[in-house]
Order: sequence, then C-alpha cells, then structure tokens
Amino acid sequence: MVKSNKIQKKVFFDVNSSLTNSKISLYAASAQELDGKFVRIDLTRSLRGKSLELKLKVKAEGEVLNSDPVSLELAGSFVRRMMRKGADYVEDSFVTESKDGKILIKPFLIARNKVSRAVRRNMRNTTKEHLIAHIKTRDSKELFNEIMNNKIQKELSFKLKKIYPLALCEIRMLEIVPEAKGPQVKVAKAETNLEEVAAAAAEKKAAKKSKVETKE
Repeated sequence: MVKSNKIQKKVFFDVNSSLTNSKISLYAASAQELDGKFVRIDLTRSLRGKSLELKLKVKAEGEVLNSDPVSLELAGSFVRRMMRKGADYVEDSFVTESKDGKILIKPFLIARNKVSRAVRRNMRNTTKEHLIAHIKTRDSKELFNEIMNNKIQKELSFKLKKIYPLALCEIRMLEIVPEAKGPQVKVAKAETNLEEVAAAAAEKKAAKKSKVETKE
C-alpha cells in the first residue's frame, strides 16, 4: 500500500496587536504552528527616527492570532548617537512589580554637562523611586503604551530638571520578567546551606579562639 505524503501548503497569517498599527503577517502552514513564536517590530518610522524595537509573543486562539508584548529596547546605535562629548550619563537596571507581574526596566539619562558623583547618585535614586511608584499602578500593556508615546520619559524628565537639566531622558529597555517556578526552591535551599556553613565556621573559629586563650 502506497502512502501519500501530502505537503501542507503554507500561507500568510495576520497577527493582531493592540500596541502598533503596523501590519504583522507570518508565513506558516497553520495558525497553531505560530503559537508561542516571537516577532520583532522596528518602530523607527512610526516614532520619527527613535530606534525602538518591540518584541511580541504570538498566541493562537483557534484560527485567530493575537500577540502580547514581551519587551521594548532602544537600539545601541541610537544610544551612541545621542551621547555628547563633555557630558555625563546615568544608567540603571532593576526589577520591580507592576499590577500584573514583574518588570525589568533600564532608564538612561544624559546630563547637559559634566556633573558630580553626588548629583549622578541623586538622579539615579530619584529616577528609581519615581519609576517604582509609577509602575506599580499600571499593568504591562499600559507601560508599553506610555513608553512608546513618550509619556513616562516626559514626566521623569520634568522631575529630574529640578536636580539638573537633561539632554536625554529615555527608557533603554522594558521587559516582562517570566515567572520562575522550580529554581526558586533550589535557590532557597542553597541560601540555607550557605547560612549553615557560615554558622558552623563561626562556631569553629570561636572554639579555636577559646582553646588558644585557655592555653595562655
């Protein structure tokens, strides 16, 4: 009996995104084949020259393809182009809580001139405090929208002007941190073991010291 090797024809599938008006079409044999795939979209044209890349994760719901935001990132070439001679920059990276999960955010600031270490530290701390307070009241999609529309950057720049005028106030990266399940238990065990080892070493050191004092 001869088996027929039927090759499934590939076609273009449209992917819906609430964050961009750009048309997203992916080539595949079925919608389910695209489930869980990642798409990168260059937003340079829509953002008037700011080289921002949006990463989306495709989710298949029957024959309909939707997408959820994963990250936003400024191109390194854009950051280098904005750097100025004779000016200091401030950057940071931290994870904080939003209304629907953890967010990794990397602010990037360029002062108009050289500034002292104390001023840079003040700018970094103020930026972190402002962003943590802002992010906890928003969900991830709101945050992506606000960064793409330059809302967060404008509010932050206005606040930092009271410390020192800026040439650039940007969010270099925003990324949703995936939930970790199994590894958290392992880390907790490792920390416990380290504490036990440290305690045992301290006891051993104290016993040795007591023995030396007794001999004397």
